[in-house]
Amino acid sequence: MLLLTTACSGGDEDNGVTVGEKADAQAPQVTIDPGNGNTKASPEKGVTVTAAGGKLDKVTVTLKGKPVDGTMSADKTNWKSRTLRPGSKYQVNAVATSPQGKSSTVYATFATHRAPRELEIVDITPTKNEKVGVGMPIQVVFNQEVGDKKAVEQALEVKSTKPATGAWYWMNDTTVIFRTKNGEYWQPNQRVSFKAKLAGVKSGKKTYGTSDYSRGFRVGDSHITHISTKAKKAIAKENGKKVRSWPISAGKGGRVVNGVDTFLTASGIHLTMGKENPAIMTSEWMGVDPEDKANGGYKEVIPWAVRISSSGEFVHEMASTVWAQGRQNVSHGCINSPPKDARWFYKWSYRGDPVIVTGSKRELEWNNGWSYHEMSWNRWVKGSALDRTVTTG
Repeated sequence: MLLLTTACSGGDEDNGVTVGEKADAQAPQVTIDPGNGNTKASPEKGVTVTAAGGKLDKVTVTLKGKPVDGTMSADKTNWKSRTLRPGSKYQVNAVATSPQGKSSTVYATFATHRAPRELEIVDITPTKNEKVGVGMPIQVVFNQEVGDKKAVEQALEVKSTKPATGAWYWMNDTTVIFRTKNGEYWQPNQRVSFKAKLAGVKSGKKTYGTSDYSRGFRVGDSHITHISTKAKKAIAKENGKKVRSWPISAGKGGRVVNGVDTFLTASGIHLTMGKENPAIMTSEWMGVDPEDKANGGYKEVIPWAVRISSSGEFVHEMASTVWAQGRQNVSHGCINSPPKDARWFYKWSYRGDPVIVTGSKRELEWNNGWSYHEMSWNRWVKGSALDRTVTTG
């Protein structure tokens, strides 16, 4: 700990600390922790500066000349930094003034210990500056298992120009996902930013984050498509107004595996996940060789395909079933569409657009693709390590 009571800096040197002129009893005492010369400071503890007998006027902590974020207490007697980068050298400058007008200036230099193991982010979805749909989740993948999920989640920040309520959910020990509240999406036409202030966060035994991460993206117009497997019709809405409708042919059913009819299109809130033009679709997903025609084997090259689940559901062109579209469900689970409408939907949609399917007996699993809105809000919030909601405004 560095504890000094000085009128100003400069002058004598005491144990490697510049102390200045003779101490004044009316000058405030300023304490910096970790103290000057420390070479193995704990990154997760940050820097604390306190003043006794006065208030802090200024606290500056720098790393290679760049300032470090911190928070001043309401009474200006305490300043606390964020976590610090492991294996780095910091400089501290603090000034405090007493009620009698006497000031104290204190300097310190210290270094944090290195990280034996490093926690890193290896993937963030969506991509940088991507224009996405109103249902788009933020997905963060780490390079190793996260032990202290509370500490890591505390370092994650989501901001949007238009406020939203959301929450984080840990899918497993390496993946955490943020989405908005059930029944609510991102408001359209705005910017969203994600920051992970991981540098110095202790995520497990001898494991620290060594870098911060950020990602900004744009939310475009609200694109919500309603598909009825009973009416065999799709209706697309942009910012709440109908812009197009077309006939479709959904899953025909008839192949039950473990109690699930895999040939039915699942009812629920899907999100568009990506586009393929063309998509190569085969019967291998159901364990049937594409050449085994007797048992339903197939291999098809499908243009204008927009994925809406991980189990192989797409909204795509199917010229060969135009006769059935609007009349009969004949697909293996996809949404067959006329060529002109499939092409339009492909070009119109963003990743993260809600596609709400109704009319099928098969229920969409909450983790089939990005169908996270299928999980109840209370359960989703319980999946947060901090068991809390987040306001993004």
